[in-house]
Amino acid sequence: MQADETGPGAARRRGERWRAPYATDPAATRGRLIPEAISPTRSDFQRDRDRIIHSSAFRRLKHKTQVFVHHEGDHYRTRLTHTLEVSQIARALARALGLDEDLAEALALSHDLGHTCFGHTGEDTLDACMADHGGFDHNAQALRIVTRLERRYAGFDGLNLAWETLEGLVKHNGPLLEPDGHPTRRWAGRGIPAAILEYNALNDLELARFAGPEAQAAALADDIAYDSHDLDDGLRAGLFDLADLAAVPFLRSLLDEIERLYPDLEPSRKIHELARRVITRFVEDVIAESTRRLAALNPRSVADIRAAREPVIAFSAAIAEADAAIKTFLFARMYRHPGVLAVRAKANTIVSDLFARFTAEPAAMPEEWSSGLDGAEPGRVARRVADYIAGMTDTYAALAHRRLFATTPDLHWSPGDRSLPLTDP
Repeated sequence: MQADETGPGAARRRGERWRAPYATDPAATRGRLIPEAISPTRSDFQRDRDRIIHSSAFRRLKHKTQVFVHHEGDHYRTRLTHTLEVSQIARALARALGLDEDLAEALALSHDLGHTCFGHTGEDTLDACMADHGGFDHNAQALRIVTRLERRYAGFDGLNLAWETLEGLVKHNGPLLEPDGHPTRRWAGRGIPAAILEYNALNDLELARFAGPEAQAAALADDIAYDSHDLDDGLRAGLFDLADLAAVPFLRSLLDEIERLYPDLEPSRKIHELARRVITRFVEDVIAESTRRLAALNPRSVADIRAAREPVIAFSAAIAEADAAIKTFLFARMYRHPGVLAVRAKANTIVSDLFARFTAEPAAMPEEWSSGLDGAEPGRVARRVADYIAGMTDTYAALAHRRLFATTPDLHWSPGDRSLPLTDP
């Protein structure tokens, strides 16, 4: 008699056929900090993905800056559109490599939850404001959001995500500790954020080991999406033009290819052709290089991936060099563009002003944020204020500043308007 191939059970069996032995298996999850009943229709990683999508923090990404502030144009990326692009690439990598697509998607969707208003400007400003209270790091803030700050469920604070999702969220860029227990080079100077250490004491995320392959795939998907869409946004904003990209050999070769195939192509289509080729070349390279590394390691389980001495999902040396060259170009020509810097300086004023006012006068925050802070020690007040500001969208932060201060910096700037005096602040 033929087995029934319909219903949730059949769907799970079909998923098993595609999953490699070294993938993270949802049926073998280490579970949640607070035990919950198993869903009859969804794996734990599917539930995590769904909880992330339905979270307040995820919705706020719509109005948080990627590079340009929210009102500079409807066609530029926000944190939300960036996150969706990362999710698509992460799923593509996971499928090609036999990984768990739902976990890869959950990690891609959650990787930027901790970002502040006004992009990296907001993070840098909050980090400076919090220098005497443990600093501010968007990755640690994402962990705070999914373990404490989201308050939606009757049985727990946060989203109560599976261990593997939390591990990937914290370690997608690699281990935080050396085998001897000291911080890795990235964290040696400032130390590992307190939020991560505090949670790790409750639920050991094995900070000295690599995350699973799905987290590694999501981290590379982030790099790929950044490179492609920041080139796209920068070109369309007029911060640089296609001829300028010839300074990057990898991009020059792609532009030569486009010119050879489509010699009379209009600029807007040429920009899109370039962006899609960057994604394609990078994705194909990750699949090829990771396949090579997997064959060399011959992992029998996800534990072998975590115990490896280097990432198993990775760029080749050539594409890693191209990635670095693109980021160097973007840093000089986009992130440090005088017009972008001018807006960043104004955003810095807004965030630092709000932090100073709320720490001096917690009652200026809504009651749900100011409650219980009377007589609290300064570090606790500062962390609550940082949580509040970090959750703000660009629009909300500007409105809050306007409500509390006599003058608020004007963040409007059109990147393509060459008539504006774009001076470095």
